[in-house]
This record gives sequence, C-alpha cells and structure tokens, in this order.
Amino acid sequence: MTKNHILFTLLSCLALLAGACRRSPETPPPVWATEEDDGRFDLPDIQQAGELIALTLSGPDTYYDYRGRHLGVQYLVCEQFARHLGVRLRMEVCRDTAEMLARLETGDADLAAVRLHADSAQAGWPVGADKPLLEQTLADWYRPAIYDSMVKEEKQLLTQRRVRRRVYAPMLSKGVISHYDGLFKLYGRRIGWDWRLLAAQCYQESTFDPEARSWAGAQGLMQIMPATADRLGLPRDQLNDPEQSIAAATRYLAELEGKLHDVADREERRSLALASYNGGLHHIRDAMRLAERDGCNPHRWSDVRTYVLRLSQPQYYQDTLVHNGYMRGQETADYVDKIRLRYQQYRRTAR
Repeated sequence: MTKNHILFTLLSCLALLAGACRRSPETPPPVWATEEDDGRFDLPDIQQAGELIALTLSGPDTYYDYRGRHLGVQYLVCEQFARHLGVRLRMEVCRDTAEMLARLETGDADLAAVRLHADSAQAGWPVGADKPLLEQTLADWYRPAIYDSMVKEEKQLLTQRRVRRRVYAPMLSKGVISHYDGLFKLYGRRIGWDWRLLAAQCYQESTFDPEARSWAGAQGLMQIMPATADRLGLPRDQLNDPEQSIAAATRYLAELEGKLHDVADREERRSLALASYNGGLHHIRDAMRLAERDGCNPHRWSDVRTYVLRLSQPQYYQDTLVHNGYMRGQETADYVDKIRLRYQQYRRTAR
C-alpha cells in the first residue's frame, strides 16, 4: 500500500468520525433527567428500591432477637408498614437516641421505629426530613388498633401454648428414658457428651415428640430452626426425623463448645453451650463480658446466669460492653437449670 493510499484511508476515517460526532439541528441533545433533582429520597424512591430502612433501639418493646426470631412490638408494627408499602424491611439497631436521630438527619435511613411520644393515636416515629410523602403515608396508615394487635400477637407467640407437642412421661420404665436412648448414646459418644444429658435436653425441647413444632418454626425432637438446619446440612424435609434431628443437634452443640474453647472446665462449657443453644451464643458472650467486668467468673455458669437474667434490664442491655442488646434471659436461665436438674435425675435412674 502506497503512502497516498494510507493517507486517504486515514482522512476517510477522520471524516466518518467527525460526521458521527456532529448532530443535525433537529437532533435534540441527550436528556439526563426528566425533572430537577431536589436531592430527596422519598416514598417513590423507597418503593422503587424495594427496601425500607428503619432504625431502632434494642429493648423489649422495640426490637430483640428471640431464638432466631425478631420480636418487639415496634418492630412488628414496622414490619406491617413495610408490607403495606410493598417493600422489604431492613432494621438497624442504634446505640442510643442521639445516634438514631443523627443518622436520620444525614439520610442514612428512612425512619426510626421508636415511639418518641406517648400519643397512641400516632405511630410517633421520627421520619427523615427529606421524606414528606413517607411521613404522610405513615400518618394515614397508622391506627392504634394496629399497635394493639401487635401487642396481642407477641404475647400469644411467647406463650407455651404455641409449642405444639404431645407430652410424654419423663421415663418410659426403670432405666429406660425414651424410645431414642440408642440414638442419644450413639451421637453422645461422638461429641463426648453423656447420653443422659442429651436426653434431658431433648425432654426440655420437645418432651420426646418428633412432631413438635414451635411458633418460631423450630421442629423435631431437638427443636432445630430451619435456618440452623440449612447451616448444619440437615435437609428441611428431615427436620422431624428423630435420628437426623439428634445428629444435627449434637453437631451444633459441638460447634458451640468449640466457640467456647476458652472455658477450660468441661462441665461449665457444656452448661454455657446449652445456654447458647437456647438463647444464642452472642447473648451469652455479652453476659460473660459483664460478669468479667464485675469481678465474677465469666467461665462459670452460676456467675454468667446472673448476667443472663440482667440482660432484660436497660442498665445492662444498654451497657457499652453489650453488643447484642436485650435478651429474654429468664427463659434461658430456666432452660439450663431444668436440663441440669433432669440430668441429675436421669443419672440416678438410667445407665
């Protein structure tokens, strides 16, 4: 190819590019926005994003975790409001009211599901200043009857009547605790637990009923939550299978023991693992930190138990050492106490 040919080719390409870049007079310029952007992220934007971001404080009336289920009347009301808007709810816990209001001011969230005044005719929730449509929609939607119905629903959920199970005697016959003793022995050996302790835990969970089901969704002999089953490799259609339930529960107990490896005494570690099985390891760690701060033994259940109970009091669950907020501690304390007492009974009557 000659130099003239190369030059001609380059000039032709430049001409084409220039033509492509030029616009005819009738071609309108690109439009990047159909209306002036006022910087607001209001209700239409929230619905388009598909998520309502709500802030809250940890507490029995606001928001807490109970055996894998989120509860608190303010949370339950906010969940209903999100459904009304047709979006999912993302709840984020703040340390105090000052942090909550500061995050609202910077547009970090849409509203705060915390009642700041006692007027039951209104939700009383702070809404971001740039969200007048959201604020008006909340005011139009809220009725005191909604709050009252959520109070009633939570009370119903927390009663034992919501655990469907058939009650069996704690012993089938002398020396025989249940139909599942062989499974307790097999899987107890695998994790180094006395099979009678597993049996005592099973009685507390389900009274040996493989069809037991709690309001929160826990199922089977060992009352395993579906999400926990997923993590442990237990198919959800096998939650009511006695052997699979016991096998998964012992894997979970072994996992909890491993996360409590700093507790040297095996008996104390087992008690703390049982408490974690019921109330969540994160809450038990909170109680352990408080016990240590106050000069108690964080590796002894009797000391930690005191702080598990105290985690239902604001001066404790709002403490800076507490990372996971409010806990229904009485239930976890009773859970461990009853298992330990039944275990002692089983040790005297079964071998």
